[in-house]
Amino acid sequence: MGIYTVPMPENEPVRSYEPGSADREAIEKAISTLKDQQIDIPLFINGREVRTDKKIEIRSPHNHDLVLGYYHQAGEKEIRESIDSALEAQAGWSTMPWEHRASIFLKAADLLAGPYRYIVNAATMLAHSKNVFQAEIDAVCELVDFWRFNAAYM
Repeated sequence: MGIYTVPMPENEPVRSYEPGSADREAIEKAISTLKDQQIDIPLFINGREVRTDKKIEIRSPHNHDLVLGYYHQAGEKEIRESIDSALEAQAGWSTMPWEHRASIFLKAADLLAGPYRYIVNAATMLAHSKNVFQAEIDAVCELVDFWRFNAAYM
């Protein structure tokens, strides 16, 4: 048996993305990458990718000519499968030791604050018409803080 503690986090620092900075270069690259591809977003049910016959187009709100990709819309069958899968997963999650559950959220926070920061910000900018500051505080910093602080408060 061990004694586990979750470190008390500090708010995720908000980056400035000033011209000429490495952050600006990285966000511009991420935006360019997302603009140059159309993503196909499946449903995820019980760990498997599910594609349906009903694909819905995703367009950028500030540039209707920019098709970002498509998502697969669930029907009654997929909704039922998803609910059943979630109910099955709940049993395992609820009996998992708290420190294991906390570590999952802390790992997710580290990934979002690190290697996924620019792609999430770029996706938020393109799909929600946010500027880089709005994306940074809304999509990255707030969610990183949510995961870290809630793990600490648990």
